[in-house]
Amino acid sequence: MNNGKKILGEERRKRIVEWLTSTSAPITGSELSKRTNVSRQVIVQDISILKAKKHPIIATAQGYLYNQIKKPELAKRMIACKHDRDETREELYILVDHGLTVSQVIVEHAIYGEITASLMVSTRHDVERFCQRLDETNSSLLLELTDGVHLHLVEAASEAQIDHAIAELDKKGFLLDEYE
Repeated sequence: MNNGKKILGEERRKRIVEWLTSTSAPITGSELSKRTNVSRQVIVQDISILKAKKHPIIATAQGYLYNQIKKPELAKRMIACKHDRDETREELYILVDHGLTVSQVIVEHAIYGEITASLMVSTRHDVERFCQRLDETNSSLLLELTDGVHLHLVEAASEAQIDHAIAELDKKGFLLDEYE
């Protein structure tokens, strides 16, 4: 609480967010006005300002709630692949066509150790942009440093999506053979 002292502007809005995020129960505008020693109308204005700043506050008949929508946990897995530069587009298409996001590519370099690059490819359009940029810049792929061997960190809504993508990669011969 505030011991009868008025809490000003930004500090008041910061506390409102703290109070709302620390509980799953609604807090009334009257309660917030008591805690901050300002009028209920000032609280209404503060809530409007916070909403404009993208705070997901919901006004209910019981009071204000901070809508803490939890994003579903994504399935994540590392996939070991081996192919040449010319097969990159096809490999990435397989992954994104199964609903996967290819978040990283990783290679183990003899001198530098692990080298990781962010890809964040999740659609065919992303794959096309990546391949177009590759052609325009005439850049090397990380897999070219390691004779085609590389890892992808992938994410999907379910383990089954990843399993299906891996099965197709295996059919195409893009998985690193554990007996090589």
